[in-house]
Amino acid sequence: MSRRRTVIGALATACLAATMPHAFAAFPDKPIRIIVPFPAGGATDVVARALGVRLGQAMKQPVVVENKTGAGGNIGADFVAKSAPDGYTILVASPAEVAINEFLYPKLSYNAATDLAPVAKLASAPLVLAVNSKSPADSVQGLVRYIRAQPSGVNFASSGTGGPQHLAGELFRLMSGTRMTHVPYKGGAPAMTDLLGGQVDLFFAGLPPALPHIQAGKLRVLGVSTVQRSPLLPQVPTVAEQGFAGFDIENWQGVFAPAGTPTPVIDLLARHIGEIAADKVFAEQLQAQGASPAFMAPREFGEFVAAERRKYSKLVKESGAKAD
Repeated sequence: MSRRRTVIGALATACLAATMPHAFAAFPDKPIRIIVPFPAGGATDVVARALGVRLGQAMKQPVVVENKTGAGGNIGADFVAKSAPDGYTILVASPAEVAINEFLYPKLSYNAATDLAPVAKLASAPLVLAVNSKSPADSVQGLVRYIRAQPSGVNFASSGTGGPQHLAGELFRLMSGTRMTHVPYKGGAPAMTDLLGGQVDLFFAGLPPALPHIQAGKLRVLGVSTVQRSPLLPQVPTVAEQGFAGFDIENWQGVFAPAGTPTPVIDLLARHIGEIAADKVFAEQLQAQGASPAFMAPREFGEFVAAERRKYSKLVKESGAKAD
């Protein structure tokens, strides 16, 4: 019986080799490109560059990070979707490009569900519901009472239409039954500036840019957007804990390859990414940016992204959010 199994195993290996192009047998044998669909210096870019250094070491090939920006991340995602499915061009994405934009934009040049293959979830970070320190609100419920007391409601900032920050605000508006007007900015920095200046009333902000202002006493954090509290702000309860059960907006980053990339190539990339995510130094580097490692292998990550699409499809429809 053991000899028969050995023969069957050998035949299976031979069949795989026959169906897999020869170019992939020695993968990788040339540099790999990581495409970041946002400008340098942002959360996705920082995560991608930290990954690139370690992935290059693990795979013994140079890994080059390129920023292809514009259209809410769509330009970079489209570039990878239309690249050769050989594992040499991969995307580090946020929820917008793969789970949100298809419901916001009337027409996209790529289909995230069919043109991109999930490789691995890499990192996760909460958003923080922040108000100016002069705001009378000292809790989520206090904020709701404050909003309801304003005849015309309040304004909430975002770093741009369609991202997790925008949709966190829309979800809060829907769940609280309050009147809130979305004010989109071209990035988190100008949104933060206007929150500090009192031009907007609240902002579901990324933790890293908010943290210095929190520590300086210029901002007050009322809650975090994820189900679990942030290890960087363990004393701050989640929005869900404060009367909004089910509130869960996660700003995550994951790796995708063009659809059709051979499974052995995806599995090899995922294995190395999993080892990198488990590295203590890498975890510390993410934590300095307000994020944490959150590895998922290809199948689990694919199921996660599908669930994110269902969540955001419903939220975009109910909120009436549209791309600019």
